[in-house]
Amino acid sequence: MSTAVTSGIRVHVKSEFRPDRSSSGRYLFTYTIRVSNEGNHPAKLVSRHWIITDAQGGKEEVVGDGVVGQQPRLKSGEAFEYTSFCILKTPHGSMRGTYHMVRDDGASFAAEIPAFTLVTPGALN
Repeated sequence: MSTAVTSGIRVHVKSEFRPDRSSSGRYLFTYTIRVSNEGNHPAKLVSRHWIITDAQGGKEEVVGDGVVGQQPRLKSGEAFEYTSFCILKTPHGSMRGTYHMVRDDGASFAAEIPAFTLVTPGALN
């Protein structure tokens, strides 16, 4: 599990290997993210920017609007949780990134998505 807080936005991530959806050379991981507004002002999650790194150092960047088809607006004290997935060609890797957040007054900032590992059991022994 990994957690980061940026300008009152807490991002908490946990990941899990899914052997039932994986095969040799295709490793599927799910990750659940909870975005909480611990600040005093509402903020909308407008877009995401991921950097995905595999065990061989290969990097992939993913940029897109919102998350899982939504652009949640979080009032102070509210949270939004979602689950998504990532497929790697190697048995371990990592993800990190940012959410582009916009407050009601138009101020914007990048909320950190903390680095977290994607690892199959025994891959790092």
